[in-house]
Order: sequence, then structure tokens, then C-alpha cells
Amino acid sequence: MYFDHLHTICRSSFISLGLWIVLIYLLSLDVCSISVLHNDFKINGCSDTEKESVCGSDGEEIWHADFIQQMGVNTLPDFADALRFPGFYESSIAAQEACKQNLAVCIKAYKSPPEEMDPPETSIYPKNDVQLGVENSLVCHVTGFFPPPVNISWTKNNVVVTEGESLSRYRPRNDGTFHIFSSVDIVPEERDIYSCTVNHRALQGQAQTKIWETTAVSPRLGPAVFFFFFSEEIIVTL
Repeated sequence: MYFDHLHTICRSSFISLGLWIVLIYLLSLDVCSISVLHNDFKINGCSDTEKESVCGSDGEEIWHADFIQQMGVNTLPDFADALRFPGFYESSIAAQEACKQNLAVCIKAYKSPPEEMDPPETSIYPKNDVQLGVENSLVCHVTGFFPPPVNISWTKNNVVVTEGESLSRYRPRNDGTFHIFSSVDIVPEERDIYSCTVNHRALQGQAQTKIWETTAVSPRLGPAVFFFFFSEEIIVTL
């Protein structure tokens, strides 16, 4: 199906109480006759409990609608001549209304078809070079999953962490799945153990947990030299 040279890809799956409908618009641009190909995209997604509207290029987000603050958010770095997105938020509200109508039609027409799901892959790593007592961030990258959402939680030394935690928007991949970043602020100390645990419906109750640990090595190598160990646990939720 085509709309004004925009190729529309629709993948649908049931999330929570309803059907998640995602429309991804891909536009290939040939810039000034140079062999540079870019993929622009716009996503409008909705379910009974969630809604999403994101614009981007080459897999990177450039704008999204914040339906809680009722405004559009430009996520590009600051430039001397900043890009503007007039009317984008208003069009996102209209797109959500259309999405809800399509959602109701699909639920009635398809009568709860089997879910199409892809499980996530998870990795954990520090944002910057690690030094004891120096502020840093741990990043948990969750990728390759469909449909949204995923649930991400952090622990430090087996204690749940919520302070200093942040979460990116869902971002599309070229294969139609999604990825997302979660991060938490840390001040690493010797033998700290952090974990990032990911839950997704495709995991069928088996959460993915990645461990990040700071352990000092032999003093003869220098007191500021450390190994960083990464491991994975499978937690079965009964």
C-alpha cells in the first residue's frame, strides 16, 4: 500500500488488553544527485494502554510527541539553525485518533490472531571509562524485540535501584523490531554488582538478566586497574 510515494509497513500484535498497531513510513532520498541514500521514518503506534509518535532518519530519532506534557520534543542536538516541526504534535493527536479506530476494526476483523513476537537481546556496559568514586552511567541496551513494551529494572548489590534511572523512546530497526536504552547513574566502588533485568512477553516468564561487576585486580598491576565482568542469568518467574 502506498501513500504519496511513502511505503507503509504495518505489523500488528496484541499488547496488554489490545492490539498494537505500528505504521512505519520509509522515504528514500537522493540528495543533490549524490549517491547518498537516507531512510526517513515516522511511527504512530497505539494500544489500549499506550501511544507513540516518533519521527527520525537512518534509525535515529529526531522528534517525538510527549502526550503527557502535551507537546512535541525535538531530540536533535542544538544547532545554530535549529530545525522546527510546526504542526507535528497536532498531527500526532489526529493520528492517534485514527489509530484507535483502526485498532477497534482490527480487533473485530481478526478476532485475536496469534501474536507475532520476537524476544529481546540485552547487553550492559558503562558509558565512560570507569574510575572508582567517579560519577558514571551504566547502559542497558535492549534490542530486536517485537512488539513493545519491555520492562527494564535495575539492582545494585541485590537492592532495587530507581533513583538516577532514565529510559529512551522505543526506536525502530530496519527489520521491523525495536530497541531501547535504559541507563542508571552510578558512582562505582570496589566490588559493586549491578544488574539489568528485562521482561518481555516473548520470553514467556524467563527474564533476561545481565550482570556488571567491578573487581580490583592484583595490586602489583596498579590500584586503578580493574576488570569488568559480564555474565547472564536466567530467572524463571513462577
